[in-house]
Amino acid sequence: MSEAPDQDALEALGRALGAALLERGWRMASAESCTGGWIAQAMTATAGSSDWFECGLVTYSNAAKIALLGVDAMTLERHGAVSTETAAEMAAGALRVGGVDVAVSVTGVAGPGGGSAHKPVGTVCFGFAIEGRATVTDRQVFPGDRRAVRAHTVAHALKRLNGMLD
Repeated sequence: MSEAPDQDALEALGRALGAALLERGWRMASAESCTGGWIAQAMTATAGSSDWFECGLVTYSNAAKIALLGVDAMTLERHGAVSTETAAEMAAGALRVGGVDVAVSVTGVAGPGGGSAHKPVGTVCFGFAIEGRATVTDRQVFPGDRRAVRAHTVAHALKRLNGMLD
């Protein structure tokens, strides 16, 4: 995996995704845990982003995931916060709560602690929800320190979502 992207690269990815959304007349929401709002920041760094970005929800705790996004407590109990199942419910919740066409969610272990044998530091689960389509999930393990894991997460989320728009 390449070096972690810098802020300028992440903002460029946000602009590219924003242009693709604007071309379709679509709006987006994000539901973030381990990135703490960095996806929303990348999407709103460009003037005029209110034309394509509706809202970003930072749901760091399980209680916030349940209360704000409607994640099922049983999903969290069975699979944990860092799971594709939770990411799928987060994305679907952001789509619903935001009243948007597209939503992305991320939940992971950015480090330096908190990892396990099954979910090592760098593990991130993604949810991609597009109105009228089945929610898609993805699981990645990124290298590096906390900042690098988070930057890779933002880049992957923006690139993958942009690639799904057709």
